[in-house]
Amino acid sequence: MKTALHTISYAGIWPGQASLSLSETIRRAADLGFDAVMIAAKRPHLSILDTDDAALGRLRGELDAAGIGVACLAGYNNFSGDADHPDIPHHEFQIAYIERMAQMTAALGGNIVRVFTAYGHAALPEGALRQRVVSCLKEAAQRAAAHGCTLAVQNHHDFAAHWQTLRDVLLEIDEPNCRAGFDAWAPTLHGDDIVAAARAMAPLTAQTVVADYVLRPRFKYHPPLVAYEPQLPLTQAVPMGEGMIDYRGFLNALTDAGYDGTVIYEMCSPLLGGGSLENLDAYARKFLEFMGTI
Repeated sequence: MKTALHTISYAGIWPGQASLSLSETIRRAADLGFDAVMIAAKRPHLSILDTDDAALGRLRGELDAAGIGVACLAGYNNFSGDADHPDIPHHEFQIAYIERMAQMTAALGGNIVRVFTAYGHAALPEGALRQRVVSCLKEAAQRAAAHGCTLAVQNHHDFAAHWQTLRDVLLEIDEPNCRAGFDAWAPTLHGDDIVAAARAMAPLTAQTVVADYVLRPRFKYHPPLVAYEPQLPLTQAVPMGEGMIDYRGFLNALTDAGYDGTVIYEMCSPLLGGGSLENLDAYARKFLEFMGTI
């Protein structure tokens, strides 16, 4: 399997994280030994507002010079956005964003655009939320197809975060270029059998994004009771292979069931050890070492 680095890993998004430009991140990914990059399609890396055809040509030259490919562009959409103001066509804006990403992806030599579904919204009951997600992704997929691109729907946002619902939704959308960006961390947190899930999802999966975690217990102290109230645990990012996710079983199950796509590594939350360049590089190298054993 080929490896890719999500450029968000070096974008300085979370507090204390080192920040590199997109050009610097591409060179760093190449120097570390990645095959490709997953480019964050927002500032500070590759915003559609800042990128015309000339800029795409220059970026394609940088990628070629570094000897590194484009696994995909990573979109940041939410089809329930501002749903309490239906007079504003936010979902149409997001479909246009996805179509532009498909154009950009093709210009850079790639053919996958990562997208999300939707966060829950009080103005959209479950049925209405499902209808919006299905209709928007279907239209976005049809528009992306005109540019030779596949949508990879990541199981991340509230809707269709569970793999069985994601599978149902993809089958309902029924577009050959609308597939899963199926990740192991969500079903692990859900308490599912991720090996069985990987086997079931492999035929629908276009790519997978990985990061490893451990759970750290949290409590709220109540002084009058001299007692602690349990809270949701913290999901703490740790080096690949040192966390609670059975990536060996997950990735082997995907490949055994026919998956031959890219495995993309991301650092998009605070890391154990901090966000220095040295620590980011150490995590990236640990991922590549782990992949060498799969």
